[in-house]
Order: sequence, then structure tokens, then C-alpha cells
Amino acid sequence: MNAQQRRTILLETLQRASRPISATTLAQQLGVSRQIIVGDIALLRAAGTDICATPRGYVIVHSAPGLIHRVACRHASDQMAQELHTMIDCGCTILDVIVEHPIYGQLTGPLQLSSHADVELFLTRCASQSAQPLSLLTEGIHLHTLSCPDAAALANVQEKLSQAGFLLAD
Repeated sequence: MNAQQRRTILLETLQRASRPISATTLAQQLGVSRQIIVGDIALLRAAGTDICATPRGYVIVHSAPGLIHRVACRHASDQMAQELHTMIDCGCTILDVIVEHPIYGQLTGPLQLSSHADVELFLTRCASQSAQPLSLLTEGIHLHTLSCPDAAALANVQEKLSQAGFLLAD
């Protein structure tokens, strides 16, 4: 198979996927190196395909169901797990995290966390990589884009985040 055929298969695989797929998994499926997949993804993105690199792998960005809303939060790094689980417990999917960087402006980290298992995998990966959350760049202040199934879930997540002291007040 040539490079164009491989990218076509790669794109079709991502379009059919219901969850993110790692570059390693894609490389194994296509019989190439992980670096070839990274390059193919870069070329597909350059051609206009909206492929998101999440902590769990690549995913084609689709319109999220439900209400899309951003919440402004602030907490210490040791409270990140509680914050993420609070949002998941309210039935919301955490699409991303956003911080304002003094040099680069808005930095967005795609998350796509929709279950406790997703959150635990994310937290494990943060710990194993000794990675710091983006919110450390802004003294804990950050935004999350959430996809909530309905207005009741959105109101509930806002209330729970406020009760935990995570929601920034107006």
C-alpha cells in the first residue's frame, strides 16, 4: 500500500472509531512505525481534517451532543481528580481544558473525558509522565468546555463545582 492509501485507511478508521485510538495501535494495524502515523496525521490535518490528539489517542472531532458550555474553575493541582470526577458524576463530558498564557495566548488541551475510567486513565498518565496540568501556568485558573446532556445536568455541574469551591464566581 502506498502512503495515500494508508492515509485513506487511517482516516476511515478514525471516522468509524467511537473512542480515541493511539498512534501505536494505528501503527500496528497498518504495519508501519508510530512516527509514520504521526506524520500521516500531520498531513491529514494540513489538508483540513479536524483530527484531535487527546491523551488517549487520535479522534475525529464531531459535534458534541447536548449543551456545550464553558465553566471557569480554580483549584490546587491535588484537587484535579475531584474536579474531573465531579463533572463526570453530573453526566457531562469534559471536552477540553483552556488556559490563558501570557506569551502564547489561549492554550487548549483536548481531553474528551466521559467516564470515571477515562479520568483515571488521564490521571495515571499525568502521574506516569510527571506532567503538570496546564492550570499550573495560571495559578489554578482554567476553563473547561463541557458537553452536558441537558440544562439540568449543566445546572447540577455548576452547583457541585461551586459547592466544592472550584467554580470561579462572577
